[in-house]
Parts: sequence; structure tokens; C-alpha cells
Amino acid sequence: MRSPAGVAVAVAGVLVAAGAITYAVAEDGGSSETPAADSADAGFARDMAVHHQQAVEMSYIVRDRTDDEEVRRLAYDVAQTQANQRGMLLGWLDLWGLPKVSADPPMTWMGMGDMASGKDGALMPGMATNSEMKKLDSLSGKQAEVFYLQLMTDHHEGGIHMAEGCVDKCTVGVEKQLAQGMVEGQQSEIDLMAGMLKERGAEPRS
Repeated sequence: MRSPAGVAVAVAGVLVAAGAITYAVAEDGGSSETPAADSADAGFARDMAVHHQQAVEMSYIVRDRTDDEEVRRLAYDVAQTQANQRGMLLGWLDLWGLPKVSADPPMTWMGMGDMASGKDGALMPGMATNSEMKKLDSLSGKQAEVFYLQLMTDHHEGGIHMAEGCVDKCTVGVEKQLAQGMVEGQQSEIDLMAGMLKERGAEPRS
């Protein structure tokens, strides 16, 4: 079990690494190879920023719905990591001089624009619906913990699919590196959450 000090050190390390990655992209930003608005690099940055924002929101909700230190620590780590990555993604779009929103459907850059959006506010695969977000906000204790872990497992699975798309299609080296890091980090958390669900007599939804 990590201590608060250990978590703080880990977060600080993430922030330092993020600064280095952002700087590296800034160096690329002035080159003739700046991504186009309809590129995979730009599409991934836009879509993953939206995807990450919901994970941050879910994590803050469950933090206030349970006293369980294990779940609160996971939620803190997810919120801090994904908020930081979201800032990098949006910062890169600024550096490239590209819009943060697009008229195209989400995941068009992956060839999934006609099937990405679901019903009830779920914009991309893995994202919770509006009804699910309201349900999470209404629960407390073990029920909130289980539902959060199930939602976040689905969310990570969708995020991994998108990140793998960037690893395959993106052209900016440091963005591909970040995407690969997302794949590995979120898969590790999926494995962790499977164990946490089992401890609570539950299992992933899919």
C-alpha cells in the first residue's frame, strides 16, 4: 500500500516527465511535419482529451462516495494521471495551431466515425452514458466502489483501443510514446481493478 508521500512523489515524477514530453513536441511543432487538422495525431489528441475528462469526473465522484482508502487512492491516481495527460494533448493542439474540436464525429481518424457515438451521451467506446454517470453519483459505499470499478474498466478498455490506434496511425514520435504508455498503464489498472472487484464479490461487466 503506497503512502500519501509515495503517491505525491509518483505524481511529481509524472508531471516532470509530462513537461519533458510537451517540450519535445514543442520542438517538433515548428517543423514542416506539423500534423494536419484531420490527421490521426490531431484526432487522437482531441478524442482522448474528451475521453480522459470523463475518467477524471468519475474519479472525483467516487472519491466523495466512499471512505475506502484503496478505491480513493486508485481514483486519485486515475484523476491525476489523466488530467495531466489531457493537458498535454490539448497543449499539443495549441502548439500545432489546430482546433480542439472538430465537425467530424469522434474517432473518424480511426475509420470509426460512423459507429463511435452511442446513445445517452456516450461519445466513444468505453465512455459511460449520462444515466450511468447519474447512477454513480447516487450510490455510496461498496455499491459506489463496485460501479466505479466496472465503469472504469470499460472506460480503460475503450481508451486502450484508441491508444493502440494512435500507436499504429500517429506520426509524432512522442505522441506515439505517450499512447503506448497509456496502453500499458491502463491495462495494468484493469488488472488491478479486476482484483478489487473480486474482493468485493463482483466482476467486470464485459
